[in-house]
Amino acid sequence: MTYAKRLHALMLGLAVSTSIPALAAPEITGRPVEYQLNMQTPVTGIGADIYDLHNLMMLVCLVIFVAVFGVMFYSVFKHRKSRGHKAATFHESTFVEIAWTIVPFLIVIGMALPATKTVIELKDTSNADLTIKATGMQWKWGYDYLNGEGAGISFLSNLATPRTQVGEPGVPATEARSENYLLEVDNEMVVPVGKKIRMVFTANDVIHAWTIPAFAIKQDAIPGFVRDGWFKAEKIGVYRGNCVELCGKDHAFMPIVVRVVSAEDYTAWVAGEQKKMAALADDPTKVWTIDELKTKGEQVYAANCVACHQANGKGVPNAFAPLDGAEIVNGPKHPQIDVLLNGQDTPRYASAMPAWKQLSDSEIAAVITYTRNTWSNKAAENIVQPAEVLAARSK
Repeated sequence: MTYAKRLHALMLGLAVSTSIPALAAPEITGRPVEYQLNMQTPVTGIGADIYDLHNLMMLVCLVIFVAVFGVMFYSVFKHRKSRGHKAATFHESTFVEIAWTIVPFLIVIGMALPATKTVIELKDTSNADLTIKATGMQWKWGYDYLNGEGAGISFLSNLATPRTQVGEPGVPATEARSENYLLEVDNEMVVPVGKKIRMVFTANDVIHAWTIPAFAIKQDAIPGFVRDGWFKAEKIGVYRGNCVELCGKDHAFMPIVVRVVSAEDYTAWVAGEQKKMAALADDPTKVWTIDELKTKGEQVYAANCVACHQANGKGVPNAFAPLDGAEIVNGPKHPQIDVLLNGQDTPRYASAMPAWKQLSDSEIAAVITYTRNTWSNKAAENIVQPAEVLAARSK
């Protein structure tokens, strides 16, 4: 299978195609391949246009390269001193001046016209069948289905590759790397095949970038700004990408996975997600015990907080604030609730605390309760109920 993948990659890299190249075996759909020499196989119309543009530009550059250096080497060889030639003495040629101005201009125009057409298509996000918001955060993606079938679905997408495959600084990995090492997530973004998907991008901490090479889409997610893009996948499969903006120490652990399914399978997925969301819906009137909150809070902390504040709550010096022994954790609870909901600037540290409004009331209550009763923390107000978070959220 490895040799088959390499052969496919070499053939793709050498081919000059005017249509969407056929995908090979499903297991290499939308992921990098060993010894790949060219772009990933596009599975969108706009991706095919970009692929064709790439090949056209390379061909034009190759022709210019061969022509210019061919004339140069011919002139040097044919008119060398050893054959009795002397350097010509001439100055200014109106014909040459006009030629080397007009010819490059025509070449640039010829290249710019198809490129401009493709760029305009890239920016046309109108008439979308679905609209999905992708929010970048250190170091995961949040997805909110805004319009179309599935509107209201929301989830976080974290790296699924276990640490046993990754290792730690100074500690080698103890498990062999999987085929999709660092390109697998716990919650994939799911979309139907053949539908125009408008993507809306933003971030809640630093600049991230969302890209799927097979879709020919790449867009920065910038805090405080909303950018958009679109794709329409024409082949069912699983497509993988990464955050391609240097966003912090765990930048390499922020993959993107999109599963393209049939219309029927997408409808079934939507129904399943809606059922799960209904089952997990918070009852703000429920009173939790402290043990229930601590157990749930540990899970929330591991999924969302441990990358910055670390498992021991010590944070990262000069980068992320510690929670162990922190004044805000051991003091009154309402300021900590406000920080979780609205974020906070941390001048003493390089990275600000982002807002976590996407977490449910019970998740915020649980993680605050967990931090107030863990490590060396012994807060007087050591328990927070979902109703308190709901009250603070509605202010």
